[in-house]
Amino acid sequence: MKKEGKKKKIKNSHSNEKNHFIKLGRPNFKAYRTVGQKASDFLTKWAGSWYFILGFSIFLVLWIILNTSWIILGKKWDPKPFILLNLILSCLAAIQAPIILMSQNRQSQKDRLKLEYDYAINRKAEKEIREIKNMLINGKKKK
Repeated sequence: MKKEGKKKKIKNSHSNEKNHFIKLGRPNFKAYRTVGQKASDFLTKWAGSWYFILGFSIFLVLWIILNTSWIILGKKWDPKPFILLNLILSCLAAIQAPIILMSQNRQSQKDRLKLEYDYAINRKAEKEIREIKNMLINGKKKK
């Protein structure tokens, strides 16, 4: 009688774990994203690329060359300390930083979901291993 009760208990706990696991499910990383989330992901991907770095470096070099040549010709567009260029760079950094942070926050949320899913799988595997170990121990005792 006791052995059947133990088997029943193991099966019930195993089925409860399965039911819990079905509720948890695999994390959906391709869930609906808002326009802002899509834009922040795109900007992060683009601003972190070599194309952006090289393109922006070329832009800066061209700006400096054009300004210096205009100053040599006696025209004033953006005088030597390049105040307008500094303003543009500051505005770019002020706009880019929060957008990149939003994208990083979204990525950390995805990572957290994946970790929770992995933890649930590990817990389930640990429980199944413990049950198999108990069955093997009980089988040795019968012999």
